[in-house]
Amino acid sequence: MRFARITVDPAVCTGKPCIRGLRFPVSRLLGLLAAGETRESILQAYPYLEPRDIEESLAYAAWLADEETIEFTR
Repeated sequence: MRFARITVDPAVCTGKPCIRGLRFPVSRLLGLLAAGETRESILQAYPYLEPRDIEESLAYAAWLADEETIEFTR
């Protein structure tokens, strides 16, 4: 799957997936959503983000969850 709004650059945030080359990791955006922040509050707090950034970050997270299998041992 191809993600146009998510970039990976070793010179930006040590190569973590970021939003459009900005120093804003996808994990940070997903963490805000997981903590209960609304899309509107995120867009207001970070005016350089766009609604499509949020949508693509969620699609990226879903893709990662579908692609990777982790076995838990007890």
